Amino acid sequence: MSTHTAGHISYADWEERTVTPEGASPKLARASVVNAFTGGIEAARTTCEYAIVYVTEKTGTFTGLELLAGRLDGREGSFAVEERGSFEEDGSVVCSFEVVPGSGTGELAGLRGSGTFTYRPGESPFPYSFDYELG
Repeated sequence: MSTHTAGHISYADWEERTVTPEGASPKLARASVVNAFTGGIEAARTTCEYAIVYVTEKTGTFTGLELLAGRLDGREGSFAVEERGSFEEDGSVVCSFEVVPGSGTGELAGLRGSGTFTYRPGESPFPYSFDYELG
């Protein structure tokens, strides 16, 4: 039986660099990001790496891996999630994420689950939703 939890995400740092030659299309980039999760997931400073494809200057897709260390509904440990999302011309971002199998540590060993978040421009922090099982 799955448990549902939710909360908010805010980002503390975003460092992005282009990896394709100047003027190449589509443009590829990497971003190193630090996020903070509150609510059901409490992780003060995550470690996150994104690979980004810009189809236009303001639209595209991304994949990433994020390590969350802290608590999940009061249980202490860490886990990694794989993320896939897209971003639109208006600046909105839609993302789904899934726990990397076997990545849970401490009281989060055996964690499985998936979630989503949607960012809208000017919304900080922004909401996430997460459904999970332990065992």
